[in-house]
Amino acid sequence: MRKREELIQIKLSESQKEKLKEEITAMYMDERGEEIGIIEQMQLLELFEKKLAPVIYNKALDDAKNWFLGMMDNLDSDYYLLYKNED
Repeated sequence: MRKREELIQIKLSESQKEKLKEEITAMYMDERGEEIGIIEQMQLLELFEKKLAPVIYNKALDDAKNWFLGMMDNLDSDYYLLYKNED
């Protein structure tokens, strides 16, 4: 059996962790009508922090790169629109 690949971990501040734990608690209550314990909150938060956050971060980087490349294409075409007719 193959060992799971480790993803680069993104570190959250303590205030960010607290806010996310509150969101997890509220989501469980709203969606499932269940209370979730502190240990389960931390386990879910650690799972998201270790596994989900790097994937979302990389997607955001790819989106930013694609946006930037699109802007550079526009810059190139806008540059040539500035040329004057030499006739």
